[in-house]
Amino acid sequence: MFAAYVAVTVVTILATAGIAVADVARAGFVLANSAEVGVPQAWLPMLAVLKGAGAAGLLLGLLGIRFVGVAAAVGLVLFFAGALFAHVRARVFHNIAFPGGYFALAAASLVLVLGR
Repeated sequence: MFAAYVAVTVVTILATAGIAVADVARAGFVLANSAEVGVPQAWLPMLAVLKGAGAAGLLLGLLGIRFVGVAAAVGLVLFFAGALFAHVRARVFHNIAFPGGYFALAAASLVLVLGR
């Protein structure tokens, strides 16, 4: 179980940190997606900070500060649930797998950290 927790959480950290960097860099696909679902570009820096904080919190959880890891996983689950809601509200389903994948990783990290 510990190996699964570490593996899933590391993948979640890397994926979340990667998309946070894409937000900061204002990657073309990020700008296009945010426009399509109605998220103002001015929100991207704060969204990147939230994602980065979640990734950092998961890392701290791996390093032994369990309550921070749990809080980060809960925060990321809620964050990506909001992203899924934004896609559904805007009826943008062609790329809903992306926030769905991040949501699934965050949820799996949460389940595994709580199971430790």
